[in-house]
Amino acid sequence: MSGGFSRVGVVGLGTMGAGIAEVLARGGLAVVGVEINEDALERGRGHLEGSTGRAVKRGRLSEDGQREILDRITLTTDFADLGGCDLVIEAVPERLELKRKVFAQLDRVCRDDAVLATNTSSLSVTAIAVGTSRPSKIVGVHFFNPAPVMRLVEVIGTVLTEPDAVRRVAALVQDLGKTPVTIGDRAGFVANRLLFGYLNQAANMLESGHATRDDIDTAMKAGAGLPMGPFTLMDLIGLDTCLEVLEAVHAESRDRRHAPSPLLRELVTAGLLGRKTGRGFYSYGTTAPEPEQSTGPAPSVGVAGFDAATAGAIITTIAGAGGEIRHIGEGLDEATAAHVTGGTDLTGCDLIILGPGTPDPADVTAGPDTILAVADPSVPVIERAMATDRPAKVVGLHFPEAGGALVEIAATVATGEGVADRTAALVSALGLMPVRCRDRAGFIVDALRFPYLNDAAAMLGAGYADADSIDAAMTLGCGYPTGPIADLERLGLDRAVAVLWALYAETREPALAPTPLLDEHATAGRPLR
Repeated sequence: MSGGFSRVGVVGLGTMGAGIAEVLARGGLAVVGVEINEDALERGRGHLEGSTGRAVKRGRLSEDGQREILDRITLTTDFADLGGCDLVIEAVPERLELKRKVFAQLDRVCRDDAVLATNTSSLSVTAIAVGTSRPSKIVGVHFFNPAPVMRLVEVIGTVLTEPDAVRRVAALVQDLGKTPVTIGDRAGFVANRLLFGYLNQAANMLESGHATRDDIDTAMKAGAGLPMGPFTLMDLIGLDTCLEVLEAVHAESRDRRHAPSPLLRELVTAGLLGRKTGRGFYSYGTTAPEPEQSTGPAPSVGVAGFDAATAGAIITTIAGAGGEIRHIGEGLDEATAAHVTGGTDLTGCDLIILGPGTPDPADVTAGPDTILAVADPSVPVIERAMATDRPAKVVGLHFPEAGGALVEIAATVATGEGVADRTAALVSALGLMPVRCRDRAGFIVDALRFPYLNDAAAMLGAGYADADSIDAAMTLGCGYPTGPIADLERLGLDRAVAVLWALYAETREPALAPTPLLDEHATAGRPLR
């Protein structure tokens, strides 16, 4: 194996530690797994046998292969058995004093040339290293759960770590079939620093009443393309773990985005930790009701005030429902224009979607029951609504992805009773997926997405990690379809800066202002890489 490691110890055989031991054994290494007592050791053995057994059932591993993996792992409760290891990886619970205690024991029993690694996901590797007699041999090696499946491993060096120790560990990780990202010692490293700021903001959004739990989760899955919504993910991670990571990151950053949401802290205090306790943001073991499907006729829709490309995307998206479409504007291509079946008279439309090019919603001729849906993210919906003589019939409408199925509906304080419900029904009848929120900058998706992307740009600007490493951390470590730097370039730096300035203007929160690197590149019209 590259790095010169042939025998590796793992301390702590919970789900993560056992997963790391399995990865090492799959790579052909001799492994020594250590637990605190016989009961914990048997649980660790169960994790190893269960994980490899599932791989056998799925046809990904033969029975002989399973036996070979398990035979390479020696299980013990005696720390002295780690004396012959070239590398020892600690994977005990995320408590600094506990980790320091483990490293003190490792310091006593391991060879002087052995490298000692911590699998911490958020604590300071430096704080662990300085408690030993060999800080130059201490590295961070952060695997992601489940370790046998997730490809990313963050390899962390401190200002005290020998560069050769970091290089050797990164080489080992690569030989194990993983992708190493080598970085410095900052709380949360790359993936968790970016991920948990976003998760915490979602919890604060829920607590503020901006949108419901289900609508936020749906918006981020269907509108941002994420594998799961923030509340589903936090329940899966464990709310206690979320709180621990945020506390560690906030202690270093002092950024209010990382100060744990009071709602999150309340749930943890109540012992509602997510899937592992049966209840967190969601309750488990109960069947959620099926959402109601719209069965009414397709509505007639007017589209006005957009450039040709945006109008074309909206018209193409809603055309499949078969309803009448009317359009005011020019420049549609022939295929898109064929979907416009009702001409340019918007009178009698059930729903009129108004873009930023509409001079004034008051100038739009519409029937008394027509809903005016303002799709102009540059100004609060309430400003456009109050320019009409019918603010009770005005809502905000936002497509976070052009051509996407998700539609965000924002009700203002002036929106009439039942109007948002009727808008949602009309949107559903168009074959789209509505979610609702209050009239605030960014609606749901952009209000959560762009601050996370801004954090990534700030990380790039600070020189902590390069663009490829940041993108790899989120795609390989968190399962995101696109890394944040690539996503910024896909969505457009100008759009990102505009949304962030709108969020900052509304909240006066410094962390929501565009990072200087992002602002500079948007102004220059240059990509971030």
